[in-house]
This record gives sequence, C-alpha cells and structure tokens, in this order.
Amino acid sequence: MEHKPLDPGKVYLVTGAAGFIGYYLSKKLLDQGCRVIGIDNINDYYDVNLKHTRLDQLKPHENFTFIKGDISDKELVLSTFEEYKPNIVVNLAAQAGVRYSIENPDVYIQSNIIGFYNILEACRFNPVDHLVYASSSSVYGANKKVPFEESDFVDNPVSLYASTKKSNELMTHTYSHLYNIPATGLRFFTVYGPMGRPDMAYFGFTDKYFAGDPIKIFNNGDFENDLYRDFTYIDDIIEGMERLIGVPPETDVPHKVFNIGNNSPEKLMVFIHALENALSGALGNQVEFKKEFEPIKPGDVPATYASTDLLQKAVGFKPETSIDEGLRKFAEWYVGYYGVE
Repeated sequence: MEHKPLDPGKVYLVTGAAGFIGYYLSKKLLDQGCRVIGIDNINDYYDVNLKHTRLDQLKPHENFTFIKGDISDKELVLSTFEEYKPNIVVNLAAQAGVRYSIENPDVYIQSNIIGFYNILEACRFNPVDHLVYASSSSVYGANKKVPFEESDFVDNPVSLYASTKKSNELMTHTYSHLYNIPATGLRFFTVYGPMGRPDMAYFGFTDKYFAGDPIKIFNNGDFENDLYRDFTYIDDIIEGMERLIGVPPETDVPHKVFNIGNNSPEKLMVFIHALENALSGALGNQVEFKKEFEPIKPGDVPATYASTDLLQKAVGFKPETSIDEGLRKFAEWYVGYYGVE
C-alpha cells in the first residue's frame, strides 16, 4: 500500500501536545509543514520540566500554536474548535498510568471520560475529517489468549484506567454512529524512548540506578513465568499514527480500533538486561541494577502482546525497532539530558 504524505493544508489539533507521544507527533507534523494547535494542561503527574523541554522544541515552529488548558473545560474545547476549525483531531490528552488510577480515580474520570466527551461534542458541532484517539492495550484486561486481536472480547478491564479507555471506544462508536464522525482508536502497547514518561518502568529503573537504589521488579522473582510486554519504540508508534491519520475509516459506522504495538513481546527480565547493556554502552562502564523481586501488582496483567495484522493491512506498516536499538537511543538521551556520569 502506498504511503501518502500528510496534507499540510489542513489544521491538526493535538491534545496532550506536551506529553510523550503528543510531542513526537506534533514535531513530525510540524516538520512536514502542517499547522498544529497543541493543547496541554501541563499537570504535575510527572516532572513538568520534561513537558516544558518538549514544548520548548515545538514553540520555535511558526506553524505551532500552544494553548495551556484542560480538555475537561468544555468552554475551552468548544472555543478552540470554533476559532481554529481543525480538520484532524488527535486526542492524546489523558490521565495515564494503571497503578495511579487505584490511588487517584477522580482525575481519570475528569480527564479520560469528561474531557474525551467534550472532544466528541466539539467534533459533533464542528465536523472534522478524522478523529484519532488514544485507547490502550490495558482494555484487554487479563485475557489469556495471545496475541491480542482487536476482535477479542474486552469487557473485563482490571483497572479504572482500562475502564476509561474502553469507555472511550464505546463513546466514540456511538458518536460515529449518530453523527458520522470518522474516528480511529489506537490501543498502544508499552511505548518507550527518549523524552519518555518517567512513570514508566524503564525510566524509573534508570532513575533508581543513578540514585543508588535497588529496582523493584513485580514478577515474584519467577523467571519461568515472567511478565511479557510488547515494548514499542516511539518512532514506530509515530510512523503508524502518521499513516493512519490520512486514512479515515469508510465503514457503515466510520469507527475502527487498531492495536499499535511491536508484535514481538519480551520477558521483563530480558528487557531489564537490555537496559543495563544500553546504559553500559552510554556510560562506557558495566551497569548492573540492584534488584528486589516483589509480587505482581493489582491491575497488572501477565502478558501484553499485540497482533498488528489489521494495522499492516490498513496502512502497510509493522514496527521494526528492536529493544536493543530503542533502549540504546533512550540511554544516550538520558545520560545527555540529565548530565549523569
């Protein structure tokens, strides 16, 4: 399938533009000459300096407009749509994190349900060419059958975060059905890379190493039955998204959901050893984490593993970056950004 470049004549609204995926997508769009309106509330769920660093790289682009605000503010969302008339909307603003949803459920309802509802309402009253939104691999819950396929039954989420993402898919289906909004949901599988989210395990492990602390590994120390994760490098995610943005669904109800993952899961311990090797390379000396093994956390699932057949069929793309290469890029960025030795 031929890969069409994005149309620079269109206006792209990216919510969560200071976030990990939002930043990389905005940068890719801007580099192609597109007009990007970015919204982000710059919340302090993790280090805001990182969000400002990302934004500082977007702001010099004359085609970039930044709005500091929250998508749960309906007036703000509607007025942004009325003023900028976006053709393509990519909703990445959400309260992230499975474990945090157990501690602080309120923000998940506020951002992921109310905020997303506001985006759907805005698309209803200001028709768009395509709404693309972040779902999550967590919707698969404790499904035993792998790889996870988009047609699998996903009515047993094991965290509130997963429930909100499944709700987003249902809400979108309804709005697509009622108001003919072309929409695509993306079930992301453990995205990692430079300038990533500090609440993700690989980033936290690296922080702990430089602080001289042991890392906690939630797999009971059971290497035979280790957790499997489908780790997907950020550039692969952006490539897949960029291709999908240009292909709105043309079905009776114009709403489709795609897995966007790596289709080659790794044992958690293999990933940890690859991270040790990547840091060893970046520092020029041997890195070994101090490790503490703990029981699996509530809300965690034993394996996430994406079937990417649908994505490949739709846009001819399959992620290729190996964890060794991806983690090497992360380690080099981390050592440079934080100036560690």
